[in-house]
Amino acid sequence: MFTLTVNGNSVETLQDKNLMVFLRDDLRLTSVKDGCSEGACGACTVLIDGKKVKACIPKISALVGKSIITVEGLSEREKAVYVYCFSEAGAVQCGYCIPGMVISAKSLLDNNLTPTREQVKQAIKGNLCRCTGYVKIEEAILNAAKFFRDKLPIPPRETAAPLNQRFKRVDAAEKILGTGEFVDDLIVPGMIYAKALRTKYPRAVINKIDLSKALAHPDCVRILTEKDVPNKKIGHLVKDWDVMIAEGGTTRYIGDAIALVATNHKETLDEVLSLIEVDYSELTPVTCPTDALKADAPLIHEQGNIMRKEVLKRGNADQAIKDSKFVVTRKYKTPFNDHAFMEPECAIAMPEGDEGLLLYTGSQSVYDERREISHMLGIAEEKVHCQSKLVGGGFGGKEDMSVQHHAALMAWYTKKPVKVKFSRQESLNYHTKRHAMEMEFTTACDRNGILTAMKAILIADTGAYASLGGPVLQRACTHAAGPYNYQNIDILGISVYTNNVVGGAYRGFGVTQSCFATENNINLLAEMVGISPWEIRYRNAIRPGQILPNGQIADQNCAMAECLEAVKEVYESHPYAGIACAFKNSGTGVGLKDIGRCLLSVENGIVHIRTSAACMGQGIATMCTQMLCQETALDPALTYHERPDTIRTPNAGTSTASRQTVLTGEATRRAAQKLGAELKAGKTLADLEGLEFYGEFSAVTDPMGAPKDFPVSHVSYSYAAQVVVLDQQGKVEKVVAAYDVGTPVNIQSVEGQIEGGIIMGLGFALTEDFPVKDGYPQVKFGTIGLMRATDTPEIEVKLVQSKGEKLPYAFGAKGVGELCLIPTSPACSHAYYRFDGKFRTSLPLKETYYKK
Repeated sequence: MFTLTVNGNSVETLQDKNLMVFLRDDLRLTSVKDGCSEGACGACTVLIDGKKVKACIPKISALVGKSIITVEGLSEREKAVYVYCFSEAGAVQCGYCIPGMVISAKSLLDNNLTPTREQVKQAIKGNLCRCTGYVKIEEAILNAAKFFRDKLPIPPRETAAPLNQRFKRVDAAEKILGTGEFVDDLIVPGMIYAKALRTKYPRAVINKIDLSKALAHPDCVRILTEKDVPNKKIGHLVKDWDVMIAEGGTTRYIGDAIALVATNHKETLDEVLSLIEVDYSELTPVTCPTDALKADAPLIHEQGNIMRKEVLKRGNADQAIKDSKFVVTRKYKTPFNDHAFMEPECAIAMPEGDEGLLLYTGSQSVYDERREISHMLGIAEEKVHCQSKLVGGGFGGKEDMSVQHHAALMAWYTKKPVKVKFSRQESLNYHTKRHAMEMEFTTACDRNGILTAMKAILIADTGAYASLGGPVLQRACTHAAGPYNYQNIDILGISVYTNNVVGGAYRGFGVTQSCFATENNINLLAEMVGISPWEIRYRNAIRPGQILPNGQIADQNCAMAECLEAVKEVYESHPYAGIACAFKNSGTGVGLKDIGRCLLSVENGIVHIRTSAACMGQGIATMCTQMLCQETALDPALTYHERPDTIRTPNAGTSTASRQTVLTGEATRRAAQKLGAELKAGKTLADLEGLEFYGEFSAVTDPMGAPKDFPVSHVSYSYAAQVVVLDQQGKVEKVVAAYDVGTPVNIQSVEGQIEGGIIMGLGFALTEDFPVKDGYPQVKFGTIGLMRATDTPEIEVKLVQSKGEKLPYAFGAKGVGELCLIPTSPACSHAYYRFDGKFRTSLPLKETYYKK
């Protein structure tokens, strides 16, 4: 018997188990989050006798007689202060790390109510955040210190929520206090646990699968193999991803599933999996895209190793280059990169109704899940009911099926609730990554530095399966020439199958890679012309009415030049400052169906906002609330945002392509316009009880390569200029970023998105890596190079707006979720070029303060 005190209560247990597991599973204190189970992330931080400790490390036997505090055990005053200060600062995005941050803040403020920012950084050094960039968390803790020190009262809540104002996120409190539900926080009565046996080799023939010993295990409930899957292949866009590999089949990467095991207790899963005997014939994996393109290369898929080919031509690039005064050609290389969202993947599936399934999930689209799972099972889509819980970060990495389809398959057969969850290491090894790319870019200009033409070849490693490789390649190509005014381009993009980890959607969506190449070439051209890198960008920056390299005419809300003007002084006043520009589409575009939808229903005097648009931390609920309140002037307390649910919320498409603010924002505005008309006519919400108001917005665009003079590739673009400043030691001292995002919806949210994106971009440029050797990832969560609070520089965000006409939808708002990190890596490489004269062409940058 082990006795300890938890949140002031004496508790006893007979089992000696991990503290985090005991707190979460036995005591149901779910503010303690499982982010890594290896002591790296800090999401499980608790206080033990007043000292912060990561709960995933100690066992109960080492804690007898000790006092443990979780967020649930804070005083009411502490809860009120932390909720107010974290909400007011905008310190909460996905929220998964926040309870751990609060405990680290308490460990500091219990002993020091006048901390410096550096002391705050040190206090949260053990807590990773992938969303915020730490700036607003630090501000929240400094403000909390003031509230405790000066015994300040909590100010009253806001009674209005117009756009372009500070407004506290509507989901902040539940995330700060840990009361909001993520999927892994749920335990369903009668629930069993499932896990897949993964291949031992990236490429091998499965000769035989022997389940006999595993089936004899007393805790084994069921084992499924490929024979049990009605439709064998799924896929977000291309149905090429095997649910499981059959006997006689060939594996394509280390994440391929061979069998799916269910047990009564999660503790026995690995034991049962170890009893499955698989006979393999190992084959040499194809791990280099150029090797995969060779005529004698083994085929990863029977249709060939080229997953997608894109050609984008306008004008006559060859002739324009021939006639140009200055020409630069360089080769560039960018690596795989892990999303490192704080919440590992988890799903629960269970029977519902007449031969139906209910799925609790945390993904980027419940309707995508419904489509893929119903296809796999060979049943009508309406039979699959998907319901989202909170999503602990995504960044594109939760668009594909990871655990959802396996949970659904096992629940379908066993007729029991089934939980499937990735460990952090499984998440690193198996889920999609940013595409590694090799690129050759040629850029030309005249004697005055006016860009004339560019040619590019991009080869993307899409890994074993297509995932989002096609659209990622498209976006890399359509944005490859940069946000500049020239029209002679010749771009060839090839996405190649290999036996590596799968390349999928990732914040920036291909543009991060091609921007790195084109911006570096422009720096070399500026040198040749004899003008500054700022000046060459300013001379060529796209302006309203001019034509982008992809042929689209820039509309009146384009503020690329204004972004450059906003950073000119800081760039020119620092000898080791690097500069880069970028632009990014809002919306899927390129002629594809792209629709946002929202349904407002008046229920018990509250306006329910119903849309399936997934929030992975970017603030969908708050954006919709502010769109509604801007249009109707309603008190936000009279609104309630529902989580995505395929029964309750209309399909607003995937949260991808920085599309939801524009598409679903406008759909919400249109629905609110109808509601507002009734309110303006003198009706009250009581009069409107039971009524629904529907809004829909479809963005019409032209297909890639459309035979038009000025095709509309995307419904809108956002623009950015970023300056990275190094100190005398070559450490990043400051980042100044000017962004044109149209009308800012929420000041804290847009600043927080940009700050978090910049830190992610600095990681991609300087510290993060995802080495893969012979098809095997060589990483652990603690060593992939994520930046911590003590690593982060000062960040200054400047929000810039065009003086021209705003976009005619969503009150002129544009997306920012992806753009925020795109210019960071080329700005870093330029800063180091000015620092030591070395021109770096691959990421992460070598021979820097961060990578010696």
